[in-house]
Amino acid sequence: MLLRPFLNDATSCASYLFGCTTTAQLAVVDPHADLVDNYLAAAAAVGAPIVAVFETHVQADHVSGLPALVGHTGATAYRPAGAGVEFEHVALADGDVVELGNTLVTAIATPGHAPAHHAYAVVDRRRDTEEPWLVFSGDSLLIGDVGRPDLHVAGDARGQARLLHASLRRLLELPDYVVLYPSHYAGSVCGRGLSGNPISSIGFERAHNPLLALADAEAFADKLVADRPPRPAEQDRIVAANRSGKVGALA
Repeated sequence: MLLRPFLNDATSCASYLFGCTTTAQLAVVDPHADLVDNYLAAAAAVGAPIVAVFETHVQADHVSGLPALVGHTGATAYRPAGAGVEFEHVALADGDVVELGNTLVTAIATPGHAPAHHAYAVVDRRRDTEEPWLVFSGDSLLIGDVGRPDLHVAGDARGQARLLHASLRRLLELPDYVVLYPSHYAGSVCGRGLSGNPISSIGFERAHNPLLALADAEAFADKLVADRPPRPAEQDRIVAANRSGKVGALA
C-alpha cells in the first residue's frame, strides 16, 4: 500500500494520498485546495490514478480541495452521511467499507468536533491481515489533544463535547499498534495544545494524551468548553464554500 502525507504549514493541515498500487487505485483524505496539483503530481509519479476522495467532515479553517480534485480526476467523493453538502457524493454510514483493490477503508462515525464526522480505518490485505494498519482520524483524535467541539454548532458545544468523548472511546477500541494520522498538527486553531509531530499511534495517545485520561464525560466537557482558542479567520465563508462545493467560491 502506498501512503504519502502532505503537510501545509500555512494552516497546519495534514492530508494524505494512499491506496493500492497493485490495482492502480489511489485516494486522498481531507485534500487542501492549495495542494491539488501536488496530489495529482504524486499520483502521476507512481502511475496510478486518484479514484476516490474522502473527507472526514466539513472543514472550517481552510477551503477543501475535494471539488477541484474530483473535477480533475473524475474520482468518487465520499463524505459522512448527514454532512449537509450541496454536491454529488457518496454518503458513508458508520461501518461502511470502500475497497480500493487490496486497500480497505472503513468509516467510523466519530461526531463531536462536527456533528457529521468520520475517521477512516485502513486495512492493507497484502500484509496478510484484516486488522487495520492505520487510521485517519480527521479532527477527532489529534496528537496530544482532541478536536474542539464549538466550531460547527450554535450554542451546544457541551453536547458536542460529550459526543466527542464517546467517539474517542470508539477509537481507543483500535489496537495500540494502529498508526494515527490526524488532519491537523501544532499551529491549528482546531485544537488547543497539538504536538508538532503530525504522526502518532493509538497506544501512544492512550498512554500520553491528557484528554484521553478524562474518563468522565462531564469532566471532559468542562475542559473542552473552558479552553477554546479563537475561531478560524473567515470561518463562515470557508464553511459555506465547502458546503457548496463550488471551486473558487471563497474568492
